[in-house]
Amino acid sequence: MITVHHLNNSRSQRVLWMLEELEVPYQIKQYQRESTMLAPESLKKVHPLGKSPVITDENRVIAESGAILEYLVERYDAEYRLKLLNEDERLQSRYWLHYAEGSLMPLLVMKLIFSRMGKPPVPWLLRPIGSAFGKGVQKGYLDKQLATHREFIEQHLAKNEWFAGTQFSIADVQMSFPIQALSARGGADSSPAIQTWLNKVQNRAAWQRALQKGGDVNPG
Repeated sequence: MITVHHLNNSRSQRVLWMLEELEVPYQIKQYQRESTMLAPESLKKVHPLGKSPVITDENRVIAESGAILEYLVERYDAEYRLKLLNEDERLQSRYWLHYAEGSLMPLLVMKLIFSRMGKPPVPWLLRPIGSAFGKGVQKGYLDKQLATHREFIEQHLAKNEWFAGTQFSIADVQMSFPIQALSARGGADSSPAIQTWLNKVQNRAAWQRALQKGGDVNPG
């Protein structure tokens, strides 16, 4: 049976959702973040980098969200629930699968880091300087970049029901976490197509089951 090594409030929620969509049996091994918000050392017993998501399936240890999602759909999607037959949609799905972590998430992580530069664990004497520096970087660079990405995604979803096109796919699963983070940090509330997509996702029965088993996600 598949074991999902699940870190609370993390990208591994996508893996639970994927397994619920496929209706594949699995078990969860829960891990809690340290006070630093980092993953616990115990995850290094599963994978040397000590990060989540990671799954074990028989004698295989598979890490990285995109690699896990591709593995699951290739190995367990015999009923073509998320597999795509249309070549153009497969290419679109592959693009968004890599865009999520390669282009969008680095900006969102930077946004989170710079927004906390005036807060603990930064020493209190340095917090005013850190706060001013963090706000400057956000205003001068990150917010502009995120606005460009937000508009890019908005225009795509205004023309397509799902990220790959007409069919729900692993691209939607992969994009769920950064879209939630974008809503929290980038003001996606003003993007109707993004909000329509997010509402559809959050109303899926498999999404709801994944939340019940893995806990809520707050990527802000």
